[in-house]
Amino acid sequence: MSDQVDRTNLPPVGEEVHMPESSALPLINAAALALAIVSITLSWWLVGAAMVVFLGTTIRWIRDVRRDIADLPLDHSSH
Repeated sequence: MSDQVDRTNLPPVGEEVHMPESSALPLINAAALALAIVSITLSWWLVGAAMVVFLGTTIRWIRDVRRDIADLPLDHSSH
């Protein structure tokens, strides 16, 4: 017996799947936030430094994601 497969709803051949590039930003961002929280009991200067790193990596991460989204094709009529 042959199993018939419905091939009418398959995506076009060669369609790419978008995968974001690997980045250390999420790890650095999380480490800076953890350091800021822990250093509340140690030093306000350390809290400030960690928050500067946290905000810097957050802004850069958002900018990278926006650039990746802008590179995606606008036409999704084939789905």
